[in-house]
Amino acid sequence: MKFGPEPVATAAGGILAHSLRVADRRLRKGCVLTSEDVGALAAAGFETVTIARLEAGDLHEDQAAAVFAKSLRHPADSDLIRLSKAFTGRVNLYARANGIAVLDAEAIAHSNAVNPMISVATVAPFARMRADGMLATVKIISYGVPEDDLAKAAALAAGALRLRTAVYDTASLIITQTDPDAANEESKGIAAIRSRLNALDVTLSEVIPCTHDAKAIASALRAAKGQMCLILTASATSDPMDVAPEGLRRAGGRVTRFGMPVDPGNLLFFGEIGTKPVIGLPGCVRSVVLNGADWVMERLICGVAVRSADIAAMGVGGLLKEIPTRPQPRDGKSGRSATNR
Repeated sequence: MKFGPEPVATAAGGILAHSLRVADRRLRKGCVLTSEDVGALAAAGFETVTIARLEAGDLHEDQAAAVFAKSLRHPADSDLIRLSKAFTGRVNLYARANGIAVLDAEAIAHSNAVNPMISVATVAPFARMRADGMLATVKIISYGVPEDDLAKAAALAAGALRLRTAVYDTASLIITQTDPDAANEESKGIAAIRSRLNALDVTLSEVIPCTHDAKAIASALRAAKGQMCLILTASATSDPMDVAPEGLRRAGGRVTRFGMPVDPGNLLFFGEIGTKPVIGLPGCVRSVVLNGADWVMERLICGVAVRSADIAAMGVGGLLKEIPTRPQPRDGKSGRSATNR
């Protein structure tokens, strides 16, 4: 692509680099100058104008943006990701449903390295998305790019953007009690959990209260009708052999992971009973503030496998906003680091 000043007399067919006011109208940058535009510029006293001219093998910014954006969308999710019309070298990609963004970050990074004029910016990996939320934006920075570079970038990023939606419709919430008279105090926590589930189109189908012991939890897990189970204990689960994980084992299930390097959210565990996922929730889920449990719940709800190595990797970036209502905040007045919930 050629770019620079050119005599107005020969500028027809060039792409205007900067918006200009001519008489009673405005010639906007990016427009292709016509002979009428050239005449208006000359009449207004312009002798030169900065333009871009595509050369053989170049693609116009809009065409390049449309091709690149289409390549990003994973074939399996083509109905779940909407592309905007290309304009000024930009195409936005939007979620058509609630879900989480699943990205091939390495592929996107390699694609962005092909040519600085070919770029895509995305939300963070596993970001929770609302329907019509923007997943990514493609921007061709110059007015045209070499077709070979565009083809290479598109090939590297092919299928790198996915939207995963819920694979479960219902969830059961088991709440343990140490004081039966305090059952109503959990209404705020239940509301916060229901809100999290609703955001991914999952219905909290039942709340099962039980006493705070492994036998009662095991019985509640066996009786639960939801497609996934959540456990919120009256007292924080502080050991892999504590009553909630032990209840899961007694019910015939298994604990996959206990604890995570995310704060708030350290005291989470998860596993399964048969094919049904089970998540032991940390006490911080009683607040609507983002915590580590959100990252695990959202992935499992959307059918994304969560391995122990995935949890370990969450530590980088895992220091989240403190929850003011937490009984033992991380920065206690005594100066000692308190137990995180």
